[in-house]
Amino acid sequence: MRQAVPRRYREAVADQPDILAWAADFHADPTTCRSLLISGPVGTGKTFQAYGAIRAALGCGRSVRWEAVPFADFTAALRPSGRDPEGSLERYRDAALLLVDDLGAAKSSEWVEETTYRLINARYEAMQPTIFTTNIPLAQLRDGLGDRIASRLVETCKVIALLGSDRRRAAA
Repeated sequence: MRQAVPRRYREAVADQPDILAWAADFHADPTTCRSLLISGPVGTGKTFQAYGAIRAALGCGRSVRWEAVPFADFTAALRPSGRDPEGSLERYRDAALLLVDDLGAAKSSEWVEETTYRLINARYEAMQPTIFTTNIPLAQLRDGLGDRIASRLVETCKVIALLGSDRRRAAA
């Protein structure tokens, strides 16, 4: 693995059959694997399942350059601030596998939509698999992300909806 898994998710194990099937598809042939969109309310385990999917997909020592980024951090990294926003975009655009966590969580604006489109469209054109998590209900993807982005996600992603209540609140 290229990137360290956050401490909270180091032992994450995907247990949803559709997510495990996606991980097996990626492991068998990353170049033909679809992307994965895990949706559901806050606290249903989307990020845990996503890191579990990465661990399963890259099992048996497969060496793949992967990246993971919370959506809000992605948009922050691309803001013109004297750093290297194009280099940040390239880093995420070119990863063999990318996890974008909490897609749509950044405050919406034309700039956020355009930046998101640039990433998703580049990966769409290159046919690179991406794991997305979002708490935007599937029926509202177009409203939350824009037509161009939602269209590409619907075409390229295996969509898995996680249901249930907030496990964090139940644990407290």
